[in-house]
Parts: sequence; structure tokens; C-alpha cells
Amino acid sequence: MSVIKHKEQRVGVFIDTQNIYHSAKNLYHSKVNFGQIVKDAVGERSIIRAVAYVITTEAGDEKAFFEALTKMGIETKTKDLQIFGSGAKKADWDVGLAIDAVKLAPKLDAVILVTGDGDFAPLVEYLQVNQGCQVEVVSFGKSTSTKLREVVDDFYDLDENVSKYLIGNRFAAKAGNGGRPNGRPGRGMFKRRGPKDATLGTVADDIADLSGQE
Repeated sequence: MSVIKHKEQRVGVFIDTQNIYHSAKNLYHSKVNFGQIVKDAVGERSIIRAVAYVITTEAGDEKAFFEALTKMGIETKTKDLQIFGSGAKKADWDVGLAIDAVKLAPKLDAVILVTGDGDFAPLVEYLQVNQGCQVEVVSFGKSTSTKLREVVDDFYDLDENVSKYLIGNRFAAKAGNGGRPNGRPGRGMFKRRGPKDATLGTVADDIADLSGQE
């Protein structure tokens, strides 16, 4: 895939926190550096909004995580984890994320979805055809839907340089600078390094299993 990315492009970033958290946890037993992901995905372009969709737990231990994201310029939208009488748990931001992307699309030239969930393929096609947006996906390639990869204009594979996007992982420590990033990191947003706790780990070690179920 070959797409044009230039400084004048207005970009919106929509982070499916639940999906990325579980991908990193299952593939690498690690936490995610969301700030670095957004920084590299946006590059030198003009970011309009960056929103992370997160599930809150009864304990409310996610506060530090939310504050860390906010300091990096990433907004958070929260939804409570629903626990039914049967013990089943449910939490899903898919519809909310999709609606926000559609509402903001008229103000954007490019939409970046940080997720590997194939359920977003129809959203991608809608934004491309009806809103004229360039749609990019950022995720771990090993856990990304083939269908989603086929419809997007550009795919940024975090697996190609995991040491850069994971924190607190032996693999990441050993890898050092062994991986190569997909393109040159931008100088636009997030010039200051974000707080180390801006990851879904300890605090949300179980953000808590965010959804309870995949």
C-alpha cells in the first residue's frame, strides 16, 4: 500500500484500548506504550483529536492510567464494566468509537484506527466512500484481521518493531534497537516523553480484563 502523508493533513486517532491491550498481553505478555504509538502513527501531520476508549472497573484503579494519557494529549472516554446476575461480564466500545469517527470525519483528512478488530471493516469502507477520508490502521499484525488489512489505505504493523511499542517485556529489552520502524517518527505532537505509567499494565493489569471476555 502506498499513501500520501503530508503536514497539512488533519488527522483523528481512535484507540480501541481493549483490543490493543489484549493483543500485547497475549502475544508478548507486556504493556503498551500508547504515547509512542500515536506519535509515530501521526508523524508530522496535524492531529485534531486522539481518543482512547477504555473500560472502567469497580475498583476504579484506572485513574493513574487516564491521567497519564491526558498528559500526552490523548483524551479518554470511559464505560463501566457490566456484570450480569449470571456472572457474565460485558464491555464494548465498538459502536461508540465508530459513531465518533463518523461524526468527526468531515473535519478530518485521515482517520487512524488503533485496533486489529475486523468488525471495523465496514466503518473503514464508509469513511473512505462516504466521507472521502484516508483510513489507516495501527495494530499488531499477528492479531489483526485479514479483512481489516485488506480494506484500509495503510497498515502500520507494530510487530515489526515491538521493542519500541512495548514496556516491561523481556523481549523488548533484548530486542533493543533491533527492529526498524515503519517510516520515520514524526516531530509533530508529543515532543515530550510521556509518563512511564501510561501503559495498561499494573494499574489496569486487569483493567481488568477490560471486557472480561474477548
